[in-house]
Amino acid sequence: MNFSEKTVIVTGSANGIGRGIALEYAKNGAKVVLADVDSIQGEQFSSELRSQNYEATFIKTDVRLEEEIVHLIKSTQDMYGGIHILINNAGKGLFKSPFDVTVEEWEDIIHTNLRSVFLCSREAAKVMRENNEGGSIINIASTRAFMSEPHSEGYAATKGGIIALTHALAASFGDYRITVNAISPGWIETGDYQKLRDIDHQQHFSKRVGTPSDIARACLYLTEPTNNFVTGTNLMVDGGMTRKMMYEE
Repeated sequence: MNFSEKTVIVTGSANGIGRGIALEYAKNGAKVVLADVDSIQGEQFSSELRSQNYEATFIKTDVRLEEEIVHLIKSTQDMYGGIHILINNAGKGLFKSPFDVTVEEWEDIIHTNLRSVFLCSREAAKVMRENNEGGSIINIASTRAFMSEPHSEGYAATKGGIIALTHALAASFGDYRITVNAISPGWIETGDYQKLRDIDHQQHFSKRVGTPSDIARACLYLTEPTNNFVTGTNLMVDGGMTRKMMYEE
């Protein structure tokens, strides 16, 4: 896929899945804007991409803050003249007993994981609707929007909210030729893949744990312009794990 004429913003792109997504777009010719609160890793990754002759820029952004999101979008538009693709990937976890979660912790994860998706999408769509090409927005949700383990209420609530927000935004932005889709990753290993056990891989129909590149390729598919008939949907990328029935033997 060729994204050489496209400008892509990836939030939470200094590490993990976001880093893998940004790298894949860069390899496919896009101008990549890295947005993250981690300045050290963000600048380092940006430098690494440029050293490989990819076009990349880092803009420090705390997605909990509306003014920093506005700054991210304006800076990108000023730099490249437009925005074609937004990947809302930034997020954090909160795994703590609901009896112990504070209001401050609850609001923090809501603002980081969910409110930021709305604000980033709204601001980017203002730019996208100005051109005749429209644009694409991908929201990174999670299989935890559909299944849970104890003490994951904050994370599950935000990821479930992202799914609902995705189809609502798809309806609102359709008149402007802006597609909005979600991707729900399952087990995506961002650490040392070689340390995984065989039993970890065997939990999946695919017989392997996922990698950030699996999510990145899904993003490429959903944002490729000829795939603009796909909007308002959630793509489960989990190696079939959420469809596998498991019983104790």
